Amino acid sequence: KILLILGFLSTLAVIALIAVAVTQNKPLPKNIKYGIVLDAGSSHTNLYVYEWPAEKENDTGVVQQVEVCKVEGPGISGYSHATEKAGPSLAQCLQQAEEVIPSQQHQETPVYLGATAGMRLLSLQNKSAADKVLSSVEKTLRSAPFNFQGARIISGQEEGAYGWITINYLLGNFKQSGWTKLLHSLKSISETSGALDLGGASTQITFVPNELSSESPENLLYFRLYGKDYIVYTHSFLCYGKDQALQQKLARDLQASTSNSSLLDPCFHQGYQRTINISDLFKNPCTSAKKKQFPFSQLYIQGEGDYQECRRNIQKLFNKTNCPYSTCSFNGIYLPPLQGDFGAFSAFYFVMNFLNLTSDQSAISLDKAASAIESFCARPWHEVKSAYHHIKEKYLSEYCFSGAYILSLLENGYEFTEKNWQRIHFLGKIGSSDAGWTLGYMLNLTNMIPAEEPAVPPLSHGSYVGLMVLCCLVLASVLVFAWLLFHKPKCLQKGIV
Repeated sequence: KILLILGFLSTLAVIALIAVAVTQNKPLPKNIKYGIVLDAGSSHTNLYVYEWPAEKENDTGVVQQVEVCKVEGPGISGYSHATEKAGPSLAQCLQQAEEVIPSQQHQETPVYLGATAGMRLLSLQNKSAADKVLSSVEKTLRSAPFNFQGARIISGQEEGAYGWITINYLLGNFKQSGWTKLLHSLKSISETSGALDLGGASTQITFVPNELSSESPENLLYFRLYGKDYIVYTHSFLCYGKDQALQQKLARDLQASTSNSSLLDPCFHQGYQRTINISDLFKNPCTSAKKKQFPFSQLYIQGEGDYQECRRNIQKLFNKTNCPYSTCSFNGIYLPPLQGDFGAFSAFYFVMNFLNLTSDQSAISLDKAASAIESFCARPWHEVKSAYHHIKEKYLSEYCFSGAYILSLLENGYEFTEKNWQRIHFLGKIGSSDAGWTLGYMLNLTNMIPAEEPAVPPLSHGSYVGLMVLCCLVLASVLVFAWLLFHKPKCLQKGIV
């Protein structure tokens, strides 16, 4: 009788514990928060919608991109002669965001706009026009049903730093706890990934150097994230985005020509022709210093499709002669020794992906990348145009230059070699989110990455309950076994006899 009662009570206790565990761990209704960031680049504007579970707001890697909308037309800096049209150009994408985010959460959803190098250049060239563009943008964003948090031009350093924060947040490199922290400490790889960003008007390199140096302190930023200090090197090269680099190259080539309105260009495919206005070529700060009088108003470009000659022309953009520091990238800018893996995104990814040089299955060597770009540049224009008829002619015609420029920037500018080339990972997305600076920007402005690591119990609630149930079962089994051992029932005694 006593055994039956004990068995019944034990079974009842186990059932009760399991019931409590199941009830406690029943999924709660989702409490989702949203945020919007507009990336106002030099060539176009993208609107990103992010979501995250409210109860996990301070965890790393929980924010997900749920929508991206490419704004029709040029970047907002392209409205310098019709500033009142800059804001209304964003309306369609804002409408798309309204449809994605539940209407009851519109008012609490923050919206940010960050303008990058295109607006930096416009501000240098015509500050009044830049201010009017931002004013038009702000007016449109304020009229949207969201919680407007500001529209401003971000610095090149901020762009680099936020890109670095984005990719390391999405890769989960900032925060480890429990077993993951122990396993992470056993790895020999670098704790964070460097970030390589390439836009139309600027490019950034950002990483945590292995050794600290007192050289060029203006290129160092200090972060404290999740209880850990990071000293990050970052530099932004204005005028070295792929579009402005092409403008610089053409201006330099034109100067070197013998006052001839026709220019043979090795960076365009053989058979390709383009006519550009001289005034357009020298209108912004990246090329205005090279301006001189020409006896013609238009430049007639004919492609040659010569990759090696194209690389030689591009390398003239990088001044490697003067370095006032122990090591430099180019133009006399300090660059510490490269450290760890690098995520290369934005135009780095788009161009290399078009050229089929972003495969994760097998690492692509520097020589193979150069060979692939050389083969592409050598194809005649009519063949390329026929093979990629769905791509806009302007973009398609510049892939040869852009591919050669990326290799020149990484190899000649930043000193990547055959030895460490395979540490560059060309990233379009990480999970469901685009690699870029916008997520890091929002995380910073919403204070979603705490300076100190939030206090958390060593086990999740579900794990804790499960472990308690298991311990109770083991304890009950031990007690029953002990009772049987020391108070042998008659049935067992007879069996032994």
